[in-house]
Amino acid sequence: MAKNAKILIVEDDAHERQGLADLLSLWGYETDTAEDGAAALEKVSGFNPAVVISDLRMPRLTGMELLRQVHEVYPGLNFIMLTGQGTIEEAVEATKLGAFNFLEKPVDTKRLEVELRNCLERHESERQLEAAHRRLRDLGFLGNIVGRSKKIQEVTSLISQVAPSRASVLITGESGTGKELVARTIHDLSPRRSQPFVAVNCAAIPETLMESEVFGHEKGAFTGALERRVGCFELADGGTLLLDEIGEMPSATQAKLLRVLEDSKVRRLGSKSEISVDVRVLAATNKVPEEAVAKGQLRSDLYFRLNVVSMVLPPLRAHLEDLEELTTTLLDDLNQKHGRAVKGVDNDVLQAFHRYNWPGNVRELRNVLERMLVTCSGDRLTTHELPRGFGRAGIAETEDQLKLRPGMTVAEAERRLIFETLESTQNNKTRAAELLGISLKTLHNKLKEYGAQSED
Repeated sequence: MAKNAKILIVEDDAHERQGLADLLSLWGYETDTAEDGAAALEKVSGFNPAVVISDLRMPRLTGMELLRQVHEVYPGLNFIMLTGQGTIEEAVEATKLGAFNFLEKPVDTKRLEVELRNCLERHESERQLEAAHRRLRDLGFLGNIVGRSKKIQEVTSLISQVAPSRASVLITGESGTGKELVARTIHDLSPRRSQPFVAVNCAAIPETLMESEVFGHEKGAFTGALERRVGCFELADGGTLLLDEIGEMPSATQAKLLRVLEDSKVRRLGSKSEISVDVRVLAATNKVPEEAVAKGQLRSDLYFRLNVVSMVLPPLRAHLEDLEELTTTLLDDLNQKHGRAVKGVDNDVLQAFHRYNWPGNVRELRNVLERMLVTCSGDRLTTHELPRGFGRAGIAETEDQLKLRPGMTVAEAERRLIFETLESTQNNKTRAAELLGISLKTLHNKLKEYGAQSED
């Protein structure tokens, strides 16, 4: 329960008003009171409560009218409505107007305690999400996700929508695109942020140990089970569990997993009893889920259970306009890791990065930068620190031929052709423009569009 959270109590009965204030103070909250809705309106701006607990029927200004007027000015303020004469219609109207819940009087103190805790958790989640949105708008960051490109903005927008919910999310994308980072961001922006985040890589666990890792086991459950082991569901109880590379999980384990997802109960291997768990499950895979289902690698019933929300992460080559921001962010992190103070990268390095296809995506970018940083003797990364042969592997090209692959967009093919021509002319833009059959101004505009900054 959040300590020192501010709660405004609005109740026309003085005895009930004081009783609620004393109870909430005992629970550790800071309280203020108002005898009716009109008095409450005057106190809201000054007291700045996290939650308003209001009676419904009051003189001068009813609880419903208070809710309506407050939400015009403070749409995020949470209300818990109380009434001894409530009706279903009033409850529906109150929730439509934004009330968190509707409790009948006399108030069940245990119920109030639970509802208040849930209400404050939602309030904190909304506050964190609002702060994340400001950071995204001002700096291009959502959690640790970096990027202002349209494709990344689509991802961050979806994260913002699903994070406050309990919905399962299936995250797909190539290796290195940041699937675990997205899962952690969803967790950090959810009401479960203070609870555990547990990530399990199904591809890294031997098939014989998979069930023990996921569900746990009792001592003596099988040969080598010398002591009880808690599975990842119990470890993540109250929080979030990421099942990475879900398509690598054995079919038999997938069937048991489906039952846990449906019943919210887990049974350790060798145990006769079940344990209730409260876990939000996120799953990730670098395979195309529909193809994995068709090949029998992923059970269709589990796929539909996990795929409540589908999130597809773009490869780095599809949002190269984020390269500069990504490079700066990764360098900051690597400087801290290695105790260095490298200030940035030369323009020639950025151009080389833009010409590369990045088959390993952001993970490969980080690895390249880390290798350059540890071998750098100055305060900036130059082409001298680029790994030998950088730009050759991963781009399906020969010395005299630029190969296009199915699915490559016209814009990407154009970008690749421009950079390859520049490389062949040793960055002579006038000559490159002649070979490409475009004006020098058009070439400069294209380079500016790609984010490649270099001297004329």
